[in-house]
Amino acid sequence: MIQKKICMVGAFATGKTSLVERFVKSIYSNIYHTTVGVKIDKKLVKFGEQELNLILWDIHGEDEFQKVRMSYLRGSSGYFLVVDGSRRYTLETAFSLQQRVEDAIGEVPFILILNKADLIDESEIDDAAMAELSQKNWTVIKGSAKTGLGVEEAFGTLAKKMLEA
Repeated sequence: MIQKKICMVGAFATGKTSLVERFVKSIYSNIYHTTVGVKIDKKLVKFGEQELNLILWDIHGEDEFQKVRMSYLRGSSGYFLVVDGSRRYTLETAFSLQQRVEDAIGEVPFILILNKADLIDESEIDDAAMAELSQKNWTVIKGSAKTGLGVEEAFGTLAKKMLEA
């Protein structure tokens, strides 16, 4: 069996923990819990005959008071950049974090998740921002930890990218 480490990276309160809980336990909670340091979960996924044990590192969110410890990223086979679609600045944070992650561990597969897609009326990610993402050739998936939209797709897509890398 192959094991792969995936890190959840993003600004404070973008839904990193909720995405992991939706993927691993198929649950969603409206109760907000701040991640302190890192929380680790596991999930076994299958691709045909291939079994892949995903080790999910849910790293605390970055804000002006805390900086992501780049040491948490060592050994990662891939990562998610998690953006809160209802808060534009979290996309700017993701751009900065992506560069810092790449500087720390090199180029590994990643996916940007535009989380909270269920809050369509509150979206702050406009066409210009989407065009900027398109120019970067990043894989972008709209998702919602609350409804489950895009969650399985995102984790499955990243797992396949890691197996191909």
